Amino acid sequence: QVQLVETGGGLVEAGGSLRLSCAASGRTFRNFVMGWFRQAPGKEREFIGIINWSTGNTYYGDSVKGRFTVSRDSAKDTVYLQMNIVKPEDTAVYYCAAGRRELAPSIAPYVIEYDFWGQGTQVTVSS
Repeated sequence: QVQLVETGGGLVEAGGSLRLSCAASGRTFRNFVMGWFRQAPGKEREFIGIINWSTGNTYYGDSVKGRFTVSRDSAKDTVYLQMNIVKPEDTAVYYCAAGRRELAPSIAPYVIEYDFWGQGTQVTVSS
């Protein structure tokens, strides 16, 4: 069973930076996809970005493109979300997700493509 644990959330001022981590365990992740989503109160879960584990290829949602970066450390089985130039509208619970197959950009935003989810970490951006 795959387990995902997110850490690094907290309060940050607008314009600042924050890095989230997602520690994965339970199996090897070759050919997996690792994704980040977020959900604000009263809104649907929103796609942020993915990294395909074997290739390192990344893909991002339009709302964060150019500001957020997804990366991985294969030795630590950890995925990161570097958040730069944060805005108040980035306030949400951030979730790490894993899927059993690497994804093309056209289907990466769909929640159904992911098999495992972390518990989420709160990020609050003050104005």
